Amino acid sequence: MKEFALKYGCNPHQKPARIYVEEGELPLAVLNGRPGYINFLDALNSWQLVKELKDAMGMPAAASFKHVSPAGAALGLPLSDVLQKSCFVDDIEGLNDSPLACAYARARGTDRMSSFGDWIALSDICDETTANIIKREVSDGVIAPGYTDEAKKILSSKRNGNYNIVEIDPEYEPPAIEHKQVFGVTFEQGRNDCRIDYSLLDNIVTKNKQLSDEAKRDLVVALITLKYTQSNSVCYAVDGQAIGVGAGQQSRIHCTRLAGTKADLWHLRQHPKVMELVFAADLKRQDYNNTIDLYLSDDAEEVIGDNVWQKYFAVRPEPFTREEKKAYLSTLKGVSLGSDAFFPFSDNIERAAASGVSFIAQPGGSIRDDAVIECCDKFNMVMAFTGLRLFHH
Repeated sequence: MKEFALKYGCNPHQKPARIYVEEGELPLAVLNGRPGYINFLDALNSWQLVKELKDAMGMPAAASFKHVSPAGAALGLPLSDVLQKSCFVDDIEGLNDSPLACAYARARGTDRMSSFGDWIALSDICDETTANIIKREVSDGVIAPGYTDEAKKILSSKRNGNYNIVEIDPEYEPPAIEHKQVFGVTFEQGRNDCRIDYSLLDNIVTKNKQLSDEAKRDLVVALITLKYTQSNSVCYAVDGQAIGVGAGQQSRIHCTRLAGTKADLWHLRQHPKVMELVFAADLKRQDYNNTIDLYLSDDAEEVIGDNVWQKYFAVRPEPFTREEKKAYLSTLKGVSLGSDAFFPFSDNIERAAASGVSFIAQPGGSIRDDAVIECCDKFNMVMAFTGLRLFHH
């Protein structure tokens, strides 16, 4: 197949629309459904991310994409009991026996609010366990190098049989030169085929140079995630997964704050007060996220107030005060942070420290590098200058 006709482009009034290749055949096949323009943008960007994670780390990977940026990305490491409950997968039988299912459970659980209606990318053939997780989540579609018969059957039943299932040729390599049109003008550039691996972390510029194997892994996860995130972007990572992605912001500090807030929420969702929440019997699964999000916000009275808590909970929760949350977050450490471009001011480091960041990878090259390094030293952080900018537009 050389081309695939689309219902419309980014918006319903943008017609005609199609995807096609100038030479050869499309490296993908639609097994079910009818993906749209934005679906394919998400599919092809997310596939590159998980393929690169798998190639770099040697284990299955998954990503949850929304509007051409990852809401979550993760390697297929086992989940603790607490993390399983936080990611709403504690009832999935045999979860930790499927690294691919673990990867998607982590990716979807990173930022469940943003992942609502996501596009999913899987680095490996989709198995039954992974398909069963996907089946009950609100999602637009999935791309993978293949599907078992049972997985395909499970996924094809979603959305009244119209769920989008795309199969990608894992051996496909795109041309070295890529093109893009804006306002009738064609842009041309070499494809971003830079290799991200541990060698990028060799130039450590801080006094503390103790970079653990786990930190190296998490920094590589963060950097590969950033390679496919709309710039400006910053990514917090821990335990083999992105836990906070700040995408498409005009200033670096807003990226760092946004991603840090998401990372904080990921940690807070695992706090005992959240683990002990007892939801109302008739509360829908998709409403759990909104309820938890409000419970963790300054607007908690909207769900635990005198006249409303019964709508959301079977047992009225105790308030989770700002002071309690701050105290809990102050105990965090060992988080890794990647940035797609240099930090121009040390305020980014101050904000990162508040979310438990101990390790940083960024290109370097700012006229204020000395001030940024000094701030890292103040917090005994380890920072590596990669020399590699990762803008993605």
